[in-house]
Amino acid sequence: MPIRPEFKWLYPLDWPQLSAVIRFERAKGRCETCGRPHGQQVRHLGDGRWFDEERQVWRCGRGRALPRLVALECETIRLTKVVLATAHLDHDPGNNRPRNLKALCQRCHMLHDRDEHRRQRWLTLRMRKAIGDLFLGPYRHCYDPSSRLESHTSGWTTSRREDYSPLDVPRD
Repeated sequence: MPIRPEFKWLYPLDWPQLSAVIRFERAKGRCETCGRPHGQQVRHLGDGRWFDEERQVWRCGRGRALPRLVALECETIRLTKVVLATAHLDHDPGNNRPRNLKALCQRCHMLHDRDEHRRQRWLTLRMRKAIGDLFLGPYRHCYDPSSRLESHTSGWTTSRREDYSPLDVPRD
């Protein structure tokens, strides 16, 4: 995975070589969590189960062989190209010890970083709201389950600023 330019200074100069050693020498070109092979097209069901062409068996998201699949589940087979990336297990790009690095496919890397992505999404939302409050006044909160802006977990939404005049904005 490419490193964002603003974070490039956190990584050592030999990061491409270090990453290649982890992905191709230690992990032998396979995800260290689920076993998916790097650079190959893999058939999968979208929930972690995938078909291992080499052994001709379906595997779960952790790489274990599955005894069988129900015929109805096979209707939604997708094809994805696997790309390995080196992940920091403690999320610290300065800690490049081999035991802190792991070769992961896209799916396993996203699952590994899930909590960090949630935290970053929350910070981004808070930052946008703070900037909006600074220039346009505080947001109004209302409950509208049919709103397109609704959260996935609840019906609480933030109403659009253009829906009311600046005189209607409640002040603290």
